[in-house]
Amino acid sequence: MVRGLPKGFGRRPGWAGVAPPRWLADEMLGRLARYLRFVGCDTVYGRGMSDDELLATAAREGRILLTRDRPLSRRGRQAFLIDSPELARQWRAVRAAWPEVPIAPAFSRCTRCNGELEPVVPEDPRAASLPPGVRGRRTAVFACRSCGHLYWEGSHTESVRRRLAAWEGPAAER
Repeated sequence: MVRGLPKGFGRRPGWAGVAPPRWLADEMLGRLARYLRFVGCDTVYGRGMSDDELLATAAREGRILLTRDRPLSRRGRQAFLIDSPELARQWRAVRAAWPEVPIAPAFSRCTRCNGELEPVVPEDPRAASLPPGVRGRRTAVFACRSCGHLYWEGSHTESVRRRLAAWEGPAAER
């Protein structure tokens, strides 16, 4: 492990002076919530929450409710309806409405619980729980401050980068 960070890894996205939106994704948008977290967006996933709980949480926490539920979107003061069941189209809908959303992984948020990530130094006891193949590499490692899940640069990271780039590329269906 090294203390230097790979490009974009563990850094907060640049919002060019604009306060980043905070989202609450309903149960139908769990994969979108993960991708928003990949790029550093504060996105709560409302799994198991009733419509009333989603609306109350969004209002209380100042979040924009992302939903595929048309009646629910009409009830929310700050709700955004996403029509498509396809992840790429969901991503493009959010980016069309909020073009300031980053397009590169920041890996500053836990994709499991939305907690913030912090660097793990080699001496940290958490480093001992890394797979042997990762422990032997000189790569940056991060841990979620909330749930403790560990993250590092790997093939999955490159897969996320490729997918996001494809969704943004010139050939992407708009």
